[in-house]
Amino acid sequence: MREQRQIRAGSKQVSACLRTLALLVAAAASATAQRPVQPPMADTHSVGAVVLDRVVAVVNNQAILASDVDEEMRLTVLDPGRGGLAVLTPKLALEQLISRALIQQQIRQEDAEAAEPSQAEVDARLTEIRKEVPACVRFNCASDEGWKAFLAAHELTQERVETYLRYRLEILRFIEQRFRQGIRIAPEEVKAYYRETLVPQYPAGEAIPPLDKVAPRIEEILLERQVNVLFDDWLNSLRKQGDVEVLDPSLAAAATPNSTEKGGK
Repeated sequence: MREQRQIRAGSKQVSACLRTLALLVAAAASATAQRPVQPPMADTHSVGAVVLDRVVAVVNNQAILASDVDEEMRLTVLDPGRGGLAVLTPKLALEQLISRALIQQQIRQEDAEAAEPSQAEVDARLTEIRKEVPACVRFNCASDEGWKAFLAAHELTQERVETYLRYRLEILRFIEQRFRQGIRIAPEEVKAYYRETLVPQYPAGEAIPPLDKVAPRIEEILLERQVNVLFDDWLNSLRKQGDVEVLDPSLAAAATPNSTEKGGK
């Protein structure tokens, strides 16, 4: 519909902000959500020990491994929301993992049970992914054989994908409960958006949808804006208060302004 296209066009900035927020929760959460810092794992059966994995960053004494970064990049295949966004590089993947670690730590401190999704919710989301994600459709993931082939092709497992979905749903629910509830959009704000943003998009002489018809969608746009602002401020506060250390110089650009690069002082 014309009015729907106009509203979407008028909210491009909001959508961009929400995509940024979604990137923090879209890829899989680290399977080592509460993993303490440990020395690198090595192949002790070789003549010379060969490092198989290593710690690349530490977030409040929680280690992020190189394998976590690699897995983060592989799991983006399950995120159709990345369309039009930059390719997920190791630096960006680490930045996502750092942000997510801070969020998950806060969830654990506040009320982890309130945000925990049920198995039925995880199963429902998995069914959607197997039917809708473009990369999955090409493998005919709706069938068990196609799904197994898809997982093998992307070096994933059923257990890992379910963990990804569980943490994603958990964080989205936490955001909903913490920031969305209690926000009220005044009728004057809806009218102002309609008058100042939506109406000017219509060429002279073209029929403009009445306010009462588009008011619910305008209210949703304004609500999303406020949620994004609150979430962004909250996450920045977590970064300032947290202790983030990037140990891999090649990933140092992923460090936040409040993080510390080892040896970079």
